Amino acid sequence: MDSLIAIAAAILYSLAIATIIPGLVNQVGIRTKTVLVSAVLALTFHAVLLSDLIFSGAGQNLSILNVASLISFIISLFMSVAMVKTRIWFLLPVVYSFAAINLTAATFVPTAFITHLEHNPKLLIHISLALFSYSTLSIGALYAIQLAWLDHKLKNKKALTINPNLPPLMMVERQLFKIILIGTGLLTATLVTGFVFVQDMFAQGKAHKGVLSFMAWVIYTVLLWGHYQKGWRGKKVTWFAVAGATLLTLAYFGSRFVREIILN
Repeated sequence: MDSLIAIAAAILYSLAIATIIPGLVNQVGIRTKTVLVSAVLALTFHAVLLSDLIFSGAGQNLSILNVASLISFIISLFMSVAMVKTRIWFLLPVVYSFAAINLTAATFVPTAFITHLEHNPKLLIHISLALFSYSTLSIGALYAIQLAWLDHKLKNKKALTINPNLPPLMMVERQLFKIILIGTGLLTATLVTGFVFVQDMFAQGKAHKGVLSFMAWVIYTVLLWGHYQKGWRGKKVTWFAVAGATLLTLAYFGSRFVREIILN
C-alpha cells in the first residue's frame, strides 16, 4: 500500500513540475490552479506516507531517509503556500523533484532508527526546532541561488529576456533575508534546547553535530550583520547562505548517512 501511495505522490509532484517548466522555458502563462491542485494532492499522499513510515508500534522510525522525506515535505508545504502570493516558479521544480525522490527512496529503501519521543517531550521539542530551522534555512539557500541567477541576468544586460514568471530581484532579496532571519532564530532555539535538553550532545559520535551547527549559526549571524549593517549584497550573500546550509546538512545527515546507508 505504501508503495502505491509513494508512486501516486511522485506522479502528482511530476505533474506539477511538468506544468511549471513550459512556462519557464517558453515564457508563457503557468496554470496556477493545475499546479496547486497537483501539489495539494501530492502533499496529502506524502503526509499519509510519512505517517505510515515514521509512526509504528515500536516507536518512531526517524531513519535518515524518513527524516529527509519529512524535511522535503515541510519545504514543499511552505513553498506551495508561498506560491499563492509570490512568483517562485523557478524554485518549485527543484523542491518538488527532491520531494518525489526522497519519498520514493524512503519507501523502497527502508531503513530503521527507532526512537521513543513520547517518553522524552524535551527531545521532541529540540528535534522539531531542528527540522524547522533546517527546512527554513534550506529554503533560504534556494532563494539565495535564485537571487544570484537573477543578479547575473541583470548584470549581463539580459533584463529584457527575464521570464515574466520570475519575481523581481529586490523582492527576492527582501524575502531571502526575512527567511534567513526566521531560520537563524529557529537555529538559535535549536542550539539552546540542545545544550539544555540533550545531555550527551557532545558525546563521542555526536560532537560534530553541535560544532557544525554552531559554525552555521555563526555564518548566518555574520551574514545578517553584514547585510543590515554593511549593506552586503550579491555573490557574498549567496556564498554565505549556501555555506551555512551545507554545514547544517553535514551536521544533520553526515555521519548518519555513512552508518545507515553505506555501512548498513
